[in-house]
Amino acid sequence: MPVNNPNKTSGVPLRLGLLHYSCPPVIGGVEEILSQQASVFHRRGHSVSVLAGMGEVFTKDFPVRIEPVLGSKNARIIKAQEECKKGRQGALEGPTNRIHGILKDWSRDIDIIIAHNVLHMPFNLPLTLALRRLADSEDGPVVVSWAHDSPYFQPAPPKYLNGLPWLVLQHVHPNIRYVTVSESRKELFSKHCGDAPWRVIHNGIDPVRFFYVDQRSVMLSEELDLFGRDLVVVQPSRITPRKNLELAIHIIRGIKLLGHNVLFVLTGAYDPHEERAVAYYRRLRYWIKELGLQDNIAILAEYRFRNKTKLVPDRVFIRDLYLMADLLLMTSKDEGFGLPLLEAGMIKLPIACSDIWPFRELGEGVCFFGLDEPPLFIAGRIVEYLARTNTHLMFRNVMRRYVWDVVYREEALPFLREITGRTGTPDKPGSRDQTPDQRKNRESVTKA
Repeated sequence: MPVNNPNKTSGVPLRLGLLHYSCPPVIGGVEEILSQQASVFHRRGHSVSVLAGMGEVFTKDFPVRIEPVLGSKNARIIKAQEECKKGRQGALEGPTNRIHGILKDWSRDIDIIIAHNVLHMPFNLPLTLALRRLADSEDGPVVVSWAHDSPYFQPAPPKYLNGLPWLVLQHVHPNIRYVTVSESRKELFSKHCGDAPWRVIHNGIDPVRFFYVDQRSVMLSEELDLFGRDLVVVQPSRITPRKNLELAIHIIRGIKLLGHNVLFVLTGAYDPHEERAVAYYRRLRYWIKELGLQDNIAILAEYRFRNKTKLVPDRVFIRDLYLMADLLLMTSKDEGFGLPLLEAGMIKLPIACSDIWPFRELGEGVCFFGLDEPPLFIAGRIVEYLARTNTHLMFRNVMRRYVWDVVYREEALPFLREITGRTGTPDKPGSRDQTPDQRKNRESVTKA
C-alpha cells in the first residue's frame, strides 16, 4: 500500500520555528532531535526556520539563524545569572529585553515556535523569560514547550532554583502548549512542573540519515510503505528458473495468509531477449496476479517511480534494501556459492533459505527449509523464526513506531494542526481560554 507523497502536506503548510540553545554541529541529543525534526517538517512541505545560540548554518534547505545571546555559555548571560543568584534580579532585565526583540523579529512570519528545553532548563533564564513574554502577545505565534528534561527531577536540585525568579522554570504559562517525549517524562513533568495538559510526542529516528540511504531508496520506501509494513522481505536474485522464485511467491502468500502485511522486493533483472527468461517472468507475473499479491510483491526489473522514472538497482541500492528489510529470502534450487548470505550476515539481517549444499556451508543460525516442503508450512517456520529473533522484533518496533515520518504523521502533525485550528493560522490558547484571574496572577517575572 503506497504512502502519501512526502513532499505534500495534508492541509495548509505550517510555518514552524524551532528554538534551542544550540544546533548542529554542536553535538547533543536535543541538537540531533531538533535537526531531524526540522528535516522531516521541511521534507513534508512546511516552512521551517531554526534559531539557536550556538552552532552553524548546518543546512541549505531552510534558514538557520545563530544569535550568541541565546546560548547556554554566553558570557553576558552567565554574568547576569550570577548577579541574579546574589539577589540582583534587575541584572536579567537588559538581556531579557534584547532576547525578546530577537524572538519577536524572528517569529514575525511563524505560526508555531517549538522551543526545545529552554522553558524548563536554567541555562539561559533571560531566554526563558523573553519567550514567556512573547507568549503573552495576542497576535504572536503559538509557543510550544517541547520538554526533554528539568533540573527539578534531581533528588536535590540546587537551592537557588527554589526561589524567584528561577521558579518560573516550574510554572505553567496559560498561553503555552506543553509537549514531552515519553510517558515517564510526562509523569515527572506533571509532578514537578505544574498541572498542564502534557502531550506525549515521541522522539524519532530518521533511517535516511542514520543509514545514509540513497535518494532512490528513500523514494521506493515511501512509495511502497516499507516503514509501515509488518514484514519486508528482500531477494537479490536474477529472474531465472533455478532461483525458484515461484516458491518465494507462494511463501509470501503464506505469510500474508497468516495475517501479516508483508512486502517482497525482488531486485534482479531478466534478459528480455531470452525467450525462456521472458516466459518465466510472465509466469511469475501470472502467479502474482492469480494469488492477489500485487500490493505485496515488487519486481524492480519493471518498477517505475510515480514520477515515471525507471529504477536501475545498483550495489548501493541493494545495500539500502538490506538495511531496511526484515529478512533475506533465498529459494534457489542450485547455487555456486551464496554471496547474499554473507552480505546479510554482515548487517545482522535474518536469513531464510533453501536447504541446499552451498547455503549449508555458509549458513549458521539461519532458517533452512526443504524445497519439497509446503509453502504455507515454510511461511509459518519463517514467522516463528523471526519471532525468536530479538533483533528483528526491536528493528520492526523501531521502524513501525519511531521512524520520524511515522511520528510526524501519527503524533506531531495532528497536534500541530490541532493547536492552529488546522488552517495554518494560530489558534492562540490565551486569546480564548485564559480567564481574567489567570492573566492577573501571571508571574511578574515574565515581565522582566
